[in-house]
Amino acid sequence: MIVQSERTPDGLLINALGSGQMLRILILGGTTEASALARLLAGDARFSPTLSLAGRTAAPTPQPVPMRVGGFGGAEGLTRWLAAGEIAAVIDATHPYAARISQNAAIACAGLGLPLGSIIRPAWEERPGDLWTQTASAEAAASLLAGDADPRRVFLSLGRLDLGAFAAAPQHDYLARTIDQPDGLDLPPRIRFILQRGPFDASAEARLLAEESIAVIVSKNSGGAATYGKIDAACEARLPVIMIARPEKRHGAVLASPEAAIGWLADIAAHGR
Repeated sequence: MIVQSERTPDGLLINALGSGQMLRILILGGTTEASALARLLAGDARFSPTLSLAGRTAAPTPQPVPMRVGGFGGAEGLTRWLAAGEIAAVIDATHPYAARISQNAAIACAGLGLPLGSIIRPAWEERPGDLWTQTASAEAAASLLAGDADPRRVFLSLGRLDLGAFAAAPQHDYLARTIDQPDGLDLPPRIRFILQRGPFDASAEARLLAEESIAVIVSKNSGGAATYGKIDAACEARLPVIMIARPEKRHGAVLASPEAAIGWLADIAAHGR
């Protein structure tokens, strides 16, 4: 059964479950792994989970557990929220590039003595045939493109908050794929949007790259299978990829999958911290 949740201005929890003897869990989400973990926890009598989303997507996918949407107010705000909610453990299942919330979670859990588990998605690795140029940021990727004298067709597979960096390379024609239309950003003058939510398979990505006459791709190294199709398609078409490296993220106990997170939480439920 889908639990209906709603956004509040201060990010307060809606539809909280009764505690009983259940272990109260906070999942920091926004990824396929977080959604998979929510499905595994739904209906499990040992746990009372809450899934937290940052609020960057206007219409998040419904989940089978209670949700909260919005920021906590930094590490201090998260600490207060965890204490007030009598949270017993935190799972960080955020995106590999969401470094700030991971930092705040590590600080808050350390301060409260709470166990923190982190689902860490392995990064993609460059293979023979891939044509990658590694960069440290969207700004560095835009700087590379700014040096091109001739305009090219560029596919931006990034979060919408990173798109403004490419205003520094205005000579190119950009195709950007986002979930929501970005507002309030200084964008490059020739940019068009595809509003889609993954996953995307390699064959569909190959068609998109061919139909749009894409000459170069800019991507984050998100890892996982949901958006890897474009990397496979680029390799097949011998297209260059500007790959933005992951930031350093603080983490807790490293968990390889949502299933591993369930085992880790079960151990806490059975034996305490």
